[in-house]
Amino acid sequence: MDFNADDANIFENMVTGGADRAKVYIETYGCQMNVNDSEVVASILIANGYAITSKLDEADAILINTCAIRENAETRVFGRIDLFGQYKKGKPSVIVGVLGCMAERLKDRLLEEKKVVDLVVGPDAYRELPVLLRAAEEGQKGINVLLSREETYADISPLRLDKNGVSAFVSIMRGCNNMCSYCVVPYTRGPERSRDPHSIVREVQELVSAGYREVTLLGQNVNSYYWEEQKGLLKHKVNFSDLLEMVALVDPRLRVRFSTSHPKDLTDEVLYTMAMYENISNHIHLPVQSGSTRILQLMNRKYTREDYLNRINAIRRILPDCAISTDIITGFCTETEVDHDMTLSLMSEVGFDFAFMFKYSERPNTKAARHLSDDVPDEVKTRRLTGIIELQGKLSQQSKEADIGKRFEVLIEGESKKSRDEFYGRTSQNKVVVFPRGSHSIGEYVYIVVTGCTPATLIGKIVKE
Repeated sequence: MDFNADDANIFENMVTGGADRAKVYIETYGCQMNVNDSEVVASILIANGYAITSKLDEADAILINTCAIRENAETRVFGRIDLFGQYKKGKPSVIVGVLGCMAERLKDRLLEEKKVVDLVVGPDAYRELPVLLRAAEEGQKGINVLLSREETYADISPLRLDKNGVSAFVSIMRGCNNMCSYCVVPYTRGPERSRDPHSIVREVQELVSAGYREVTLLGQNVNSYYWEEQKGLLKHKVNFSDLLEMVALVDPRLRVRFSTSHPKDLTDEVLYTMAMYENISNHIHLPVQSGSTRILQLMNRKYTREDYLNRINAIRRILPDCAISTDIITGFCTETEVDHDMTLSLMSEVGFDFAFMFKYSERPNTKAARHLSDDVPDEVKTRRLTGIIELQGKLSQQSKEADIGKRFEVLIEGESKKSRDEFYGRTSQNKVVVFPRGSHSIGEYVYIVVTGCTPATLIGKIVKE
């Protein structure tokens, strides 16, 4: 699974009912899919008589939605569990539950070693949370980490707990079938299954009616989305290109993004659909992981270096202004300096606009852990990662400098962290721009001319259409 997995999101307080409702504090670690899952959890809990709070000292229950992709993400969560254990000493009645990927992978350790944990609930068992919470209130430990081949939560409208009411995540599928040798996702989230496209469109329509201006379609591998239903004697089939078009047609002023794409499944059909609709974001996140075909084969990525570059060439041909971002893992099993240099050369050839870059972290029970030796010394991994980060810094700077003088449509997402006199938003290419706010409001589209840049953002000014 290809995600930046180290961000924590603590949801804002919402008024959800009377003061007599038990209050639940939700803390989310990991990928965008986890954020969406927490919104599904909140919706389920509110429908069953609970309230959601962002204030820890109000909580009757604390739920931690976890990530298992990298070891440091798990380490952070264990630290939070220990902290909540200290909190529980002052309030023994509070329930502590662990949700998500760590729950599935480390269920026994969580219940046996971490005595503070009352609930362990996997990503396909969130419907059972109300029952498990009420059992925990009676002093029973609760666990349900069964994986499903059918569960997509298609009938549940996630409770949007974001701050700005402008952008929302919409899950279109769950699980993964790719079995990359380094990845735990197929084991923690189960097999791939796609959600009914009609329920996706309905959710997007609800978001538009509520004032949202942007959606991001989420899946471990959105390009393999596929739905089939029987209509009389005919079968109606919907692939990702079809779904992308259906969502784009909901409202021409709704910006549509998606993540994440797998190189082996990114078709020209998807690219042509993106080119056809102006409201589909002009950005593709296409994780490469390594520039060496030998390493890609060991990773079981199912494409070669040449295959990947072929997809890049197709993007450049069909979508000339498309931004491309990626994920890179350095120090995978048996990686040599030659393999590392091939990654650097691929980065230079593609010229990625931005990237998420990591040292390989062996995850228990994956194919790599069972059959390959994690034999690259940590100091070598660190040196190689430093080189990758330095190169990407130069490429990102070049990408931003190339935008100076250009005009972009930007969706205003919020106030700048540095000044209330400035707004920030993103271009269709997913680049952040900071600019004077003027008389505009969050949620508006404005046209910006880029006047400069910092290492992290573009700087611009509002111009007339």
